[in-house]
Amino acid sequence: MYDRFQIDRLIDLWLAEDVGHYDLTAQLMLDENAQATLHMNAREPMVVAGIEVAAMVHRRYDPTLTLRVHVRDGQQVEKGTRLMTISGNARSMVTVERTALNILQRLCGIATLTARFVQEIEGTTARLIDTRKTTPGLRMLEKHAVVCGGGLNHRLGLDQGVMLKDNHIAIAGSIARAVARVREQLPVLTKLEVECDRLEQVREAVEAGVDVIMLDNMPLDAMREAVALVAGRAKIEASGGIRLDTIRDVALTGVDYISTSKITQGAPALDIGLDE
Repeated sequence: MYDRFQIDRLIDLWLAEDVGHYDLTAQLMLDENAQATLHMNAREPMVVAGIEVAAMVHRRYDPTLTLRVHVRDGQQVEKGTRLMTISGNARSMVTVERTALNILQRLCGIATLTARFVQEIEGTTARLIDTRKTTPGLRMLEKHAVVCGGGLNHRLGLDQGVMLKDNHIAIAGSIARAVARVREQLPVLTKLEVECDRLEQVREAVEAGVDVIMLDNMPLDAMREAVALVAGRAKIEASGGIRLDTIRDVALTGVDYISTSKITQGAPALDIGLDE
C-alpha cells in the first residue's frame, strides 16, 4: 500500500542520484534510436514486492517504453521466473536498469524474509508486525513489502498511534500518570500502547486500561505469566531479540503480535537480473 504521487517524488530523487546529467556510457555506445527488448528475471526463489514500482521507474524516465509485468506483488516465484519485459529505446533501458533493480531487489528481500518469519508461526494465533526501524525515505515501500510477505504494519509514523516507552513513563512518574495525561486529549479512534519489561508494569498497564501492552525483551516464562495476567483485557505484543529460531516459541506463549526489525533491517537484497 503506497501513494503513487509520493513514489514519483522518490523516483525523481533516485534517478537524479544515479544518472547525474546523463548516462555517459549509453550516450557513447548506443545510437539515439537503437531499440531493444530486455527481460527482468528472478535468479533465486522469492516473494515479489515492488514490481509496479520498478515499472514506474522505467515509465518516469521514458514514457515511450513498453512494459509487460508478468507477476504481482505478494506472489511466490521460483528461480528463472520472468518478472517483467521492457521494450523500446535501448539507451533508456540501460540507463534506468540499476535504479529499478535496486529498489526491486530490496523490496523482494524484505517480502521474502517476512514470509519466512510468518511461516514459522503458522498455526498459532500470533501475527507478525514490523517496526519503525526502516531505511530513511523508504518506509512506505518497505512496509508495503512486509505486507506482501504476509506481515502486518505497526505505526507508519509517530503520528499514527501513542506508544509510551520507558523514557515517557520515567518523565511522567508512572504508567498510570502517563496514561491519564495522554487520555485527556487522545483522539477517540487512536490506540494507546505501553511498553513493559516487568510483570508489575503489566499489572499497572492493565489497571490503567491501555489498548496494547508491549512485552519488551521478556523471557518466555514471564510472557506466559503476562498473557494469563492480562486475560484478554488488552492486546499483547512481544518484542526484542526475535529471530527465526525463536519466534515460534514466543508465539506459543499466547501473545497476539510479535514485532521485529529483522524483517526490514536484516533483509538481504535478492538477485534479479535484466537479460536479453
